Amino acid sequence: MKAVVQRVSEASVEVDGELVSRIGRGLLVLLGVERGDGDEHARWVAEKLANLRIFADERGHFNRSILEAGGEVLSVSQFTLAGSVRKGRRPSFDRAAAGPEAEALYNRFLQFLRQTGVTVHDGRFGALMAVRLVNDGPVTFIVERD
Repeated sequence: MKAVVQRVSEASVEVDGELVSRIGRGLLVLLGVERGDGDEHARWVAEKLANLRIFADERGHFNRSILEAGGEVLSVSQFTLAGSVRKGRRPSFDRAAAGPEAEALYNRFLQFLRQTGVTVHDGRFGALMAVRLVNDGPVTFIVERD
């Protein structure tokens, strides 16, 4: 399981021109589910994101999590994060979990993240989405659990 996490001042997702979700200050999380991932991976990533200290305190240091700083999470499923471009010119998605398995685990991840107390919005699994964001910082991290 791999997540690209961006601290944002705002972010939104549209599908077919329809606004699906929008947040103000918070985190945009792009999440890729790989074969072999399970609940323990989803729970670990959710807890890591809820407690990751990437928001500034009064001195401007990274000392606050989203739970402490407030804000929301916009989570977007992104199977291309499980892709590999090591060979050739076309990405390979051999490591990506199959659709139904990936969707179930993605939904479990959302559930685990909500259980931490974070307000979570999401895109539409499997849809072609237009994701817009204003990266705050920019602050971007890759979070993954093998």
